[in-house]
Amino acid sequence: MNEFGENVFVLEHPLITHKISILRDKSTGTNEFRQLVEEIAMLMGFVALSDLPMKTVEVETPIERAETRVIAGRKLAIVPILRAGLGMVSGLTALVPSAKIGHIGMYRNEETHQPVEYFCKLPNPIEERTIVVCDPMLATGGSGVDAISQIKSHGGKKIKFVCIIAAPEGVRRLHAAHPDVQIYVGNLDRCLNENAYICPGLGDAGDRIFGTK
Repeated sequence: MNEFGENVFVLEHPLITHKISILRDKSTGTNEFRQLVEEIAMLMGFVALSDLPMKTVEVETPIERAETRVIAGRKLAIVPILRAGLGMVSGLTALVPSAKIGHIGMYRNEETHQPVEYFCKLPNPIEERTIVVCDPMLATGGSGVDAISQIKSHGGKKIKFVCIIAAPEGVRRLHAAHPDVQIYVGNLDRCLNENAYICPGLGDAGDRIFGTK
């Protein structure tokens, strides 16, 4: 068990670590940065979705009829936190193309460092789905806490949170607010600085994904 307790998973796969190292480099351009975010999201999704429920079906192979297993019940719902979370969606949907996609829009108040919500649209019925909330960065944890609270208020039950890098402060806050939510972290960074940015971090993920300043 790690320092945060159960339901917090810090992934230490060499491929994820390697790709995050390239993300951090300030010389990595927009196109490569965007592609790396998609690839990391796919690798993390492979782990995060390892407990999806299965059911047995019959198929006709070229040789004979066979019993095999497929994902059971309602499919996945992927809910990126706008805008940076959009960069992770294609990597996750590559694993489960039938997934429904919702959106939660938040921005950070630069004075208070607190999230401000401006949009929420979720697949219906959300309560029957496994929900993956994604955001490249978990800094203070405010956006993650509020996004999951919003999903729960709409009936969401089985929720996972996937982020590429996180500060310990954000992980603790999110886990304390929603201990039932599985949190998957690509790399646990050192801390937040006085401006609530992750150190060493990778800069503003949204700006680097979309080429804005």
